[in-house]
This record gives sequence, C-alpha cells and structure tokens, in this order.
Amino acid sequence: MPPKRRPGPLWRRCPAWQGWAGNVGVCLDGTNEPVVPDLVLAPRGCPRWEERELLSSGLMLVAEVVSKGSAEDDRLKKPAIYAGGGVPVMLLVDPLTRPASVTVYSDPKEGQYQVTSTVPFGREIQVPHPIGFTLDTSVLEEVL
Repeated sequence: MPPKRRPGPLWRRCPAWQGWAGNVGVCLDGTNEPVVPDLVLAPRGCPRWEERELLSSGLMLVAEVVSKGSAEDDRLKKPAIYAGGGVPVMLLVDPLTRPASVTVYSDPKEGQYQVTSTVPFGREIQVPHPIGFTLDTSVLEEVL
C-alpha cells in the first residue's frame, strides 16, 4: 500500500511536492535496502520500488529527528546512507545536542555529502536546491 500523505509546513510551499511524516518506506537505489526516514519530501509521481517504497534517487529531502535510541545511527550512519542513495538533501534535527541544533547535508557525491551546515535551534538555515528556501528553525522548537 502506498504511504499516506500528511500535511506539513515544508511541503505546503509547492503543490508539486508530496510530504510524508513517519512510516514511509524508502528503497535505496543501488542496494535496494529499505529505510524509514522521519520525514520525506518528494515530487508528485516519485518513482517507487514495487508500488510501496519510494526510490531514494527520486526524493528531494529526507529528515531525521535524533532521539536517545537513534542518535548514533542518525548522526553517523544515515548521512552516508542517504548520500549513497542519491538523496539531494538531508535535514538532521538534533534536540539532544547542547545547544539543540539543525544540520543540512547537501551535494551528495560518492556516498558522502559534500556540504554541511549547522545552526542552533532558533536560527535560520538555508535548505539548498532542489528545495531552495530558508528554514526558520524556531518552528522546530515548538514541535519537539
């Protein structure tokens, strides 16, 4: 069954985008390994693997929210996983760092993101192409 679309502020910016929060399967191009990001942004008509999972190379952005149980995977493993799968932008929301922070990873090449930018909660951060907008991270403080 295809993932259900859920409304949210990031994907309201453009009617050509679809967004899912939680429980959406993503199939990594190349390895066909499944992953389940906390948030996914994709264009309408994003290619799928076997009708269920979205193909990683068709995504625009994935986001992970760090928790005590996911900290090591989210911070150390997932950037390489998503870069290797061709996801152009990864957003890492980390309420556990002091101060809490948001990191944007972009420009994936050879399994690594080439550009990384981090700001503390409350500051703005540029989310590059294909999203292309400035995110006010103070909105994240309200939901975490």
